[in-house]
Amino acid sequence: MESLAGRIGERNIWHPEGYARAAELIEQRLTAAGYAVRRQEFRVSDSLCVNIEAAAPGTLRPQEIVIIGAHYDSVHGTVGANDNATGVAALLAMAESLRGQDPTRTLRFVAFANEEPPFFQSERMGSVVYAQACRAQRENITAMVSLDGLGYYSDEPGSQEYPPPLNLLYPSTGNFIGFVGNFGSLALVQRCIGAFRRHTQFPSEAGVAPELVTGVGWSDHWSFWQSGYKAIMVTDSLPFRYPHYHTTRDTPDKIDYQRLARVVEGLIGMTRELAGIE
Repeated sequence: MESLAGRIGERNIWHPEGYARAAELIEQRLTAAGYAVRRQEFRVSDSLCVNIEAAAPGTLRPQEIVIIGAHYDSVHGTVGANDNATGVAALLAMAESLRGQDPTRTLRFVAFANEEPPFFQSERMGSVVYAQACRAQRENITAMVSLDGLGYYSDEPGSQEYPPPLNLLYPSTGNFIGFVGNFGSLALVQRCIGAFRRHTQFPSEAGVAPELVTGVGWSDHWSFWQSGYKAIMVTDSLPFRYPHYHTTRDTPDKIDYQRLARVVEGLIGMTRELAGIE
């Protein structure tokens, strides 16, 4: 968190030095954890953009692939602590915790470039580039989980908002982590939140809605939907709770590290079940 949103700061194509330093940091951490790390490079105008993949091959069903992903770019003008240094920090912690565990299914940890506007939901979005390449190679991705905004919680009544009609169905206090998917990913949402709850006692809510509902597709899981894969987002709901979303105030001091650690603990257990780690 401090490295990405503190020392490196803004990281996007308008700040190429920070963007490159963030990619190098992620590569170094994943390599040090013992993973085979691969760079998927692509260009946007004259800027080099990089997706970073660390893989642990499956032992019994290697053709079945589980992906844990998080975008590491920050929106222009911000250092992106909650959006999305929290997701990257969680991804790295999960990868380090699960190193050397010999998953039954192939397990990949992927840090994506260019999730933020103006690339969001476009051909220049890093996860779109990655998901399209997976589809072109006919890879069997059985689960994709996008980690996006994991670090802000409030116990104040009325601290949680929703796009209608979800406001009629869910709690108004923003003290939980959400598991979000489209109708095609319903079973994956249920599987993931069930596994999460088995491994940590932390408030959690599952949400499944049409893609046209505001916010349901607002992360890298959307890219995998477009390529025909089942995918979900794990999130604190960002703009529906976090008052510093996409502002210069999205800094590391806003993060609830104790609750973030508890969420990561549950996500590690969830990933163990998805990848078939005993």
